[in-house]
Amino acid sequence: MIIGDRLRELREGKSLSQGDIEKRTGLLRCYISRVENGHTVPAIETLEKMARALEIPLYQLFYDGEEPPELPTLLKRKTSAESVWGSSGKQAVYLHKLTKCLGKAEDADRKLLLSIAQKMASGRNRHTPAA
Repeated sequence: MIIGDRLRELREGKSLSQGDIEKRTGLLRCYISRVENGHTVPAIETLEKMARALEIPLYQLFYDGEEPPELPTLLKRKTSAESVWGSSGKQAVYLHKLTKCLGKAEDADRKLLLSIAQKMASGRNRHTPAA
């Protein structure tokens, strides 16, 4: 598919002139003509402007069906938010309570707790659990 042909087809389908698109987008009519004739490949930002001017969703510039294309079934991956400890479930509740308590603690107490936690974590890395 040549994007210029598709833009012309959509523009003419809405009975708009290149001048109308120029007014709606702020792009020069001569640039719009160069795009429609395949002399220039527009940037995605330009395509977004043209889609707004044509009052259509951006995907319709690349797809000529009435509805968006059906998405392929892909394996579900964990998002970064799902893989971070404390982002959901019981961990999130625990983290919220911990944050609340630490907010009320004195600075010296927070430093002591951090020091203890660091020693516990480093001790855990040194020892391997017995099988």
